[in-house]
Amino acid sequence: MKEFKHGGHIRLIANKAGLSEKEILDFSANINPLGLPEWFRPVVSASLSDLVNYPDPDCTPLVKALCDQWLLSPDEVLFGNGSTELLYIIPRAFEKKRAVIPVPSYADYATACELAGLSVEKLALLEEENFIFNTERLQEKLKGDELVFLGQPNNPTGRSINPNVIIGLAKANSNTLFIIDEAFGDFVEGLDRLIDKRLQNMLVLCSLTKSFAIPGLRLGFVAGVKERIDAIDRLMPPWSVNTIAQRVGEKAIGDARLIEQTKVLVNKERAQLSKALSKLPGLYVYEGEANYLFIRMNRSDMDAPQLASRLLERGIAIRVCNNYEGLDNRFFRIAVRNPRDNVRLVEALRPLLRTGDRAKAKKRPPAVMLQGTSSNAGKSIMTAALCRILLQDGYHVAPFKAQNMSLNSYVTENGGEMGRAQVVQAQACRLKPDVRMNPVLLKPNSDTGSQVVVMGKPVGNMDVNHYIKYKPTAFEFVKEAYDTLASENDVIVLEGAGSPAEVNLKHHDIVNMKMADYARAPVLLVGDIDRGGVFASFIGTMEVLSEWERACMAGFIVNRFRGQKDLLNDAIDFTEQYTGLPTYGVVPYIRNLGLPEEDSVSFKNQIVKDRGTVNKDAIDIAVIDLPHISNFTDFDCLKMEPDVTLRVIGNVRDLGTPDVMILPGSKNVIGDIDYLFKEGFAERIWTFASNGETEIVGVCGGFQMLGTTIHDPHGIESGGKTMQGLSLLNITTTLDREKTLKAIKAKHLETGFELEGYEIHHGKTEGKEASPIIAGENGETIGLRSQNGMIWGTYLHGVFDRDAFRRWFIDCQRKRRGMKPLGKITATYDLEPAFNRLADMVREGLRIDDIYRRIGLK
Repeated sequence: MKEFKHGGHIRLIANKAGLSEKEILDFSANINPLGLPEWFRPVVSASLSDLVNYPDPDCTPLVKALCDQWLLSPDEVLFGNGSTELLYIIPRAFEKKRAVIPVPSYADYATACELAGLSVEKLALLEEENFIFNTERLQEKLKGDELVFLGQPNNPTGRSINPNVIIGLAKANSNTLFIIDEAFGDFVEGLDRLIDKRLQNMLVLCSLTKSFAIPGLRLGFVAGVKERIDAIDRLMPPWSVNTIAQRVGEKAIGDARLIEQTKVLVNKERAQLSKALSKLPGLYVYEGEANYLFIRMNRSDMDAPQLASRLLERGIAIRVCNNYEGLDNRFFRIAVRNPRDNVRLVEALRPLLRTGDRAKAKKRPPAVMLQGTSSNAGKSIMTAALCRILLQDGYHVAPFKAQNMSLNSYVTENGGEMGRAQVVQAQACRLKPDVRMNPVLLKPNSDTGSQVVVMGKPVGNMDVNHYIKYKPTAFEFVKEAYDTLASENDVIVLEGAGSPAEVNLKHHDIVNMKMADYARAPVLLVGDIDRGGVFASFIGTMEVLSEWERACMAGFIVNRFRGQKDLLNDAIDFTEQYTGLPTYGVVPYIRNLGLPEEDSVSFKNQIVKDRGTVNKDAIDIAVIDLPHISNFTDFDCLKMEPDVTLRVIGNVRDLGTPDVMILPGSKNVIGDIDYLFKEGFAERIWTFASNGETEIVGVCGGFQMLGTTIHDPHGIESGGKTMQGLSLLNITTTLDREKTLKAIKAKHLETGFELEGYEIHHGKTEGKEASPIIAGENGETIGLRSQNGMIWGTYLHGVFDRDAFRRWFIDCQRKRRGMKPLGKITATYDLEPAFNRLADMVREGLRIDDIYRRIGLK
């Protein structure tokens, strides 16, 4: 087998290490750290039908695109199967006897010339001069019968030559043919390219495969005057550039934006990586301009091959440079990759080089992330399940969701506001809820805007454009929250939001792949098979992900399956063959789980079937489905009661005459009270109040709606409106800029029952003639009722959570109905049994050991 001398031969590297290709972090290949362009897969897919025809032998659209960009003539450029193909033809195309090659440099310069029968004279770039090109020494070698190969920038040193110096050399030596290799030119910020200079004795080689991360596709070109291009073309084989390469190349040449983004990223990351590596003992990092760094080891106890071997044991490949002319076992080269990979390299090098920083560099704990093919795919519940499974297996685990959009929030004991889904997940971990678990909470208050809560405190109302601009600031809070939370736990289970395939949102994402990348968390994609099309959703999601996003993906989870699992085997096998990723299991459809739902859609769907069928022997409780309903989990405990039917009502025709009607919390009280009037609910509620058959309850925003007026002088929820309330309680509410956020213990004054919950509201409510019904620990009123007690409201979220009070409340309805009170607690609102049942069912459906291995726990 021929010895392979180049970097980037990932399959050979992986085989040597006994690892799969995906397990190798390849710093030996100098390609674009941004990975494949997002347009690559669609272009390739669209080209497949053209493969039945021969490719265009002249690469006409490709040549036209390049000429338009560089103002060249079509006969001044020639495309090949990678610039290497052109490199091997050039020495045979011209009557030159020898080649002069500064070294160290790309080994194939010399190989191509030797195969063409040229003698090769190598001009040493001196170590004591930091391998910087010396014009005078080259000039001394030139006689006029030679080719001169110059890397611009040079590989492996990463240094370029002043283009004016090259032009001066060419003009001063008209009989010498200069071959300028700009294979890495796209990565050098501010480089004056020589492609369009049109010197009679200069050819410029360029590669698109490195710039666009497609080395396996092979595409490059040479530019020069017509006579030189014709000479090369006469030796070119027909159909050298395949159809897919031509289509991709045409698109690539027009993507100037990607090249500029690449230069900015490479310049920034190269500087940071060079600084970090320079701090490690025994390494000398040469100054470079390209997307790689050239490094010398100054150690007596270890050389570059030994370092490479030890790094390979850790799944990292570097390029040892001992096969470059003029270099020995001290030298190696590394690619500049994305920030996460660069940090991983530095962290791997520290212990190998035995630095004093070992104690300081605390290893980040393992993590796993659950993302979904869509909203409501079950990722919140799956996150809670994994949290409980990890807890059962002895790990100190915590949940994390960078950004949650929900009107269902909770107040921690420290007065911070966070999403209820992360509260449930914290309970699965047996941890107190902590705002770091959900550092950014968005609470929609209109179709285009939300209140933005950061680290538990509101920072303002923002429309979409305003929030997009704020996101970089928000992400700094997110990273700090994650880092501190992770430092206190063995493992973190992250949850994404919506779908990572939402291409209109990806460029400013902070909750899905960007967070997975930051946390180094392999992603499990959850799909709801009960909706249908789950395997198409898995494959479709992968198709629209960019390469770095695809690298974050670990596999799939099929959720909510009803039926015989082995019927899915063909689909699971097909998905793995197509995507290269496994399905980690199939989770059954779990009925009556007994946990709060992740969003209001699930809450409503779960009980919508009961809307028209009320059990006559049950207490009928109707919750009005407000457009901006919030904290709907206030009523989860009522669903557990055996003698209660809970209905969510979105149409006044479905309301009937319930025993209890509840106006829930609202994120936009002004808008929702208007909805009650317009949709006919207000009139029905007045009827209930007058006939005395239905108890009317308002919680938080619903409590405010029961009053006479709601003032919004600061435009918190409107343009400064004052709205009429239902006037069922003689109270008025003024929306204040400052938001009340506190966890409280309270007492039901009539019975003395202890209550516990939290307040989240902007309103300050004052009442006349209404009697206190609930008071806080310090005696402050947080609930009022009418004189007959049939209409009451409170700011206390969680008012029904205590079992004793809830049973008393239901028994009061039974007495009014002429039914015998049960007189004892019939349902315990305790989530522990539900968590354990969930964990058992999910554990049975998933390959937990394989997931642990993928996370790095085994």
